[in-house]
Amino acid sequence: MTSDTSKLGFYLLLAPILLWLVVLIILPHVGLFWVSISEKIGPREYETGLGNYATFFGEPLYWRTFARTAIMSILATALTLIFGFPIAYYIAKLTKGRTKTTLFLMCMIPFWVSELVRTFGWMILLRETGVISNTLQYLGLVSGPVEFLYNDAAIMVGLVYTSILFMVVPLVTTLDSLDDSLIEAGYDLGGTSTSVMREIVIPHAMPGIVSGCIVVFMLSLGNYLTPILLGGKDSLWFTGMIYTQFITRFNWELGSALGFLLLALSSAVVFLGLKLSRQSLAETMGRS
Repeated sequence: MTSDTSKLGFYLLLAPILLWLVVLIILPHVGLFWVSISEKIGPREYETGLGNYATFFGEPLYWRTFARTAIMSILATALTLIFGFPIAYYIAKLTKGRTKTTLFLMCMIPFWVSELVRTFGWMILLRETGVISNTLQYLGLVSGPVEFLYNDAAIMVGLVYTSILFMVVPLVTTLDSLDDSLIEAGYDLGGTSTSVMREIVIPHAMPGIVSGCIVVFMLSLGNYLTPILLGGKDSLWFTGMIYTQFITRFNWELGSALGFLLLALSSAVVFLGLKLSRQSLAETMGRS
């Protein structure tokens, strides 16, 4: 009786997760894939085929934008790690008590508002009549208004800013579990700051690094709002093309195919990253 009750409790606890996975993830993806292999041959007439995927590979604009989005997402992930690791290390190992809580809270405050509001904030700063341009003119460094918006640099700033918290949090969690005595032992044995960081801190933080990079890369790759607002309508971001196919051209078949190609890209890059870092997904998520 006790065994049956425990099994029932287990299944009841598992049911919401399974329902969420099946209804909101598996079934929509199955439907999306079915639409992607449907070719429209006439009004309400379809046949199964890979013509939508062939359209992607046959149109240079699609696969060049695809490659550009991947490269910029990888670069945004690398920059987020470069900026996020020192912040996380300082919070986790160099501060204590209330100071640590305050600094961690300061990292979270910008994310209390929506991504749209945060992106508009950057637009106010970077536009030619914005704060940065006016400050440069006031200091006499430039002779006229300077437009910092609608270029790749603006997109990169926005991607790093909107994703950095998702790098800092797993890094702080992982670095917090590093015993300070190990770092002290490294210095006692004659190690330099560089060698201690390379031999002790980074290997211990690797699950957090990989976890943060996975999340940041997926967020950057699938981001629509930031590239469009900061890069302009000609920013050539792959999610913008997917939006165009679904909403503007009502070409759901090609839009679905582009969506699945983006899913395949993110999965491939995550798999390659895990292999290169010699981490497993279970270990990464378990320790971060």
